[in-house]
Amino acid sequence: MSMRHDLFSERLRARIDGLSIGLQQVLLYIDQHRALVIESTALEIAAATQTSDATVVRAIQAIGFSGLRELKSVLEQWFDPPLNSADKMDTTLSHLAEDVNQSIDYVVEGHLTAAQALSGSENRQAIAQAVSLLVNARQLAIFGINASGILAEYAARLFHRNGLPALPLNRSGIGLAEQLLSLQRGDVLIMMAQKSAHREGMTTLREAQRLGVPIILLTSAKESKFVQQADVVIHVPRGTEQGNMPLHGPVLACLEILVVSTAASMSQRAVKSMKRLQELHRGLKNTASKK
Repeated sequence: MSMRHDLFSERLRARIDGLSIGLQQVLLYIDQHRALVIESTALEIAAATQTSDATVVRAIQAIGFSGLRELKSVLEQWFDPPLNSADKMDTTLSHLAEDVNQSIDYVVEGHLTAAQALSGSENRQAIAQAVSLLVNARQLAIFGINASGILAEYAARLFHRNGLPALPLNRSGIGLAEQLLSLQRGDVLIMMAQKSAHREGMTTLREAQRLGVPIILLTSAKESKFVQQADVVIHVPRGTEQGNMPLHGPVLACLEILVVSTAASMSQRAVKSMKRLQELHRGLKNTASKK
């Protein structure tokens, strides 16, 4: 990752030796968890460092920043500017010639990388933990926005057909707020989220935590706000290189693994649900034929 001028490190090195242990502890935490700090409040940083929010502010001011807001602005500039969808598409296509074989290789290699990751021992253990939560859930909620919102809708239908009541959380604004009203204690939440701690994801996360709802995270970003808060994390690579157009097929594959594994773990319930679905469908066809 290319970096811009690291003003935070420069000030930290120059002044840390003259600070108290408590202030040093806060500043070292900020240095080691920059992405999280950008999305955190002073109270959250204080909780992570076992200090107070006043100590956090004093530490930040001790190395020359006016407060947390200015510090966050400096840290954001330290990271490369985020790429939007058009940038990622341009980056991807610039490496692919008109030869279709290169496009085939790009997608296939991305899926092979994801398949190896999903079948690795760490993810196998995480998936087993996720399934143990799902089979005991009152209801499943699946969060995803934009393209992941389509996957959330599809996966919710699959889980529902197989005997686990499920609903998507895939809207924004008041629409997402309405969907979140259905979340209750005893539910389980699957989240599809990456590094960006967007307001939809953070609102959903806070509501799940308020209700004591276990969180299963599907992500390619190992360091994010969501990773720190999730009960189970399944690592799902979405492409071969950073900055390229992400692949959504690996996420779908992970969702289908969870669907099949959950159905297998409660097979009688799944079969009963599918039989009832067929009965209802036959009834609809018979009603239509009589008209």
